[in-house]
Amino acid sequence: MIELRDVHKAFGSNRVLRGVNLTIPGGTSMVIIGGSGTGKSVALKSILGLVKPDSGTILLDGEDVAKAERDAFLARFGMLFQGGALFDSLTVWQNVAFRLLRGSLKRPIEEARAIAVEKLRRVGLKPEVADLFPAELSGGMQKRVGLARAIAAEPEIIFFDEPTTGLDPIMAGVINELIREIVTEMGATAMTITHDMSSVRAIADHVAMLHDGVIQWTGPVADMDASGDPYLDQFIHGRAEGPIEAVR
Repeated sequence: MIELRDVHKAFGSNRVLRGVNLTIPGGTSMVIIGGSGTGKSVALKSILGLVKPDSGTILLDGEDVAKAERDAFLARFGMLFQGGALFDSLTVWQNVAFRLLRGSLKRPIEEARAIAVEKLRRVGLKPEVADLFPAELSGGMQKRVGLARAIAAEPEIIFFDEPTTGLDPIMAGVINELIREIVTEMGATAMTITHDMSSVRAIADHVAMLHDGVIQWTGPVADMDASGDPYLDQFIHGRAEGPIEAVR
């Protein structure tokens, strides 16, 4: 469903993407791993059109995303942001229904609220949470609200940016299970960026490691531990010694 062909992107003298080639089949879950500053977020933003690559092509269902009509294109995506990115001045249900209250996806307010409450239920939150404000919720609950918002418009493709950052191990496990269940139920195509190897193993069908601006290794998650790639092996086991230089 998503294909990156020889994608390059530099910011001044900093060459972040140096020829990324990656294919994400429809209905599967791809997790991109790699160290901080290796270009994972730039790759994601390039797919969404928030960053324009210097060269290369990004295809969605075989069509160049650079030529797509923006509203229709973005309507196909859902996004769970790293920090939650909830609007403090809106109630929980208004956050979840944000896209359903405006633009091309606009629904009547009663319908939008009903959808929001149902999506909150799907992520394990009770209806009474709907009228609270984000500041009244714990970090784990805020992450669930963000997940409910990501799926509110029934997107074909969902992006997850560090979905378990800042959560304790138990809540991280809950979020990982929810993501896996929801992606499977919806038949959605998922792309996740994470450093958390427990998330990788829980969420991924396929894994791609981005290092030094290129895809160093990609394959089924089941092949990850026996890949034979020294970069991937060092990363997934958290070793200080290896081909990846640790910043000291």
